[in-house]
Amino acid sequence: MGAQAMTEGATGRATPAAARGRRGPSRAAGRSRARAVAALVGRRLLFAVPVLVLVSGAVFALGALSPFDPVKQYYGVQIFNASREDVERVRAELGVDDPVIVQFGRWAGGLLTGDPGNSRSFRQPVADVVGERLPWTLLLVGVALVVAVLLALLLGVAAAWRQGGWLDRVVTAVGHALEGVPPFVLALGAIAVFALGLGWLPVAGLSDAGAEASAGQVARHLVLPALVLGISQSPWLVLHVRQSLLAALAEDHVTGARARGLAERVVVLRHALPTALLPFVALVGARVPELVTGAVLVEEVFSWPGVASAVVKAALAVDFPLLAALTLLATVAVLLGSLLADVASALLDPRVATDG
Repeated sequence: MGAQAMTEGATGRATPAAARGRRGPSRAAGRSRARAVAALVGRRLLFAVPVLVLVSGAVFALGALSPFDPVKQYYGVQIFNASREDVERVRAELGVDDPVIVQFGRWAGGLLTGDPGNSRSFRQPVADVVGERLPWTLLLVGVALVVAVLLALLLGVAAAWRQGGWLDRVVTAVGHALEGVPPFVLALGAIAVFALGLGWLPVAGLSDAGAEASAGQVARHLVLPALVLGISQSPWLVLHVRQSLLAALAEDHVTGARARGLAERVVVLRHALPTALLPFVALVGARVPELVTGAVLVEEVFSWPGVASAVVKAALAVDFPLLAALTLLATVAVLLGSLLADVASALLDPRVATDG
C-alpha cells in the first residue's frame, strides 16, 4: 500500500488497481441508483391501478346522472319512427337500465379480457374507434410538444441571455399574455388569419376535399393545429426556462467559469443551461394534462380526426364503454407523462429523491 501511494504520488497518475478501486464505488452507486429508479417505477405502476379504477368508475357514475337518454341518442331522429317494442328491445340489449355498478362491472370484465365493448354512438367496437383515431391524436400531440419545447428552449434562453433587452421584454410580455388565452381562441384566430385571410393553410381535416390523405396533404393540414397547440402550451415553458436560466447564471460554478475567462456562449450553454434544464424536464411532464385538454379543443376546432371528436360524441350520447375507454386512455397519458418526467429527472440528477 505504501509503495502504491508513493508510485501514485510520484507519477501523478493512479495505478490500474487504484483506478479500479475508485471506479468500484461509482459503479455501485450507479447500480443503487438504477434499483431506486426501478422501485420508483414499480410504486407508480401500483399506484396507477386504483387511480384508473376510480377514474373509470367515476365516468359511469357521472354518466348515470346525465339528463340524456342513451337510447334516444342511439336512435337519433329515427326514435320517432321506432315502435315502443323496438325501443324496449334496444334498451334491454344495451343494458342501459341496469344498475351503474352492473354496467361498470360488465365493462371492466370485458376490458380485462381485451374487449372494451361496443360503442353505441359509433356502432362499432371501441377498440376499432380508438385504433382508427388514436394515431392521429398522437401525431398532433407529438408535433405540438416538439414545437412547445423548441420554443421554450430558444426563446427562454435568448430572453435570459439578454435579460432586460427588448427581446426579453417582448418574450416576457407575450408569454404572460398567452397564459390566459384558451387554445380554441388561438385556433380561431389562426384560422381567421392564415386560412381565411391569407389563404396560406387549409382550415380543417386531413386533406383537401376529394384528395387522398397523402403524407404531403396530412403535413400541410397538420401545420395550423400543431402550431396552435404547441404555442398554447409554450408560455409556461418559456417563462420557466428563462427564470431557471437566470437562477443558474447566478450560481457559483457559473461565476467560476466566467472568472476563468470562458466565452459567454460557453458559460451559458455548457455550464448554466444544463442546470436550468433539470426542473424543465419535470415541468414538461406536469404539462401533460393541459396538453391533453388542449388537444381535445384544438381537434374539435380544426376537425382533426383524432379521439377528441369521439370524446364529445360519446359524452353527448352517454356512450359509457367508449367514454370510459377514452377517459382511461387520457389518464394513462397523464400518469405516464409524470412518471417519465420523474424518471428522467432522477437519471439526470442523482440529488433528486426517488422515494415518491
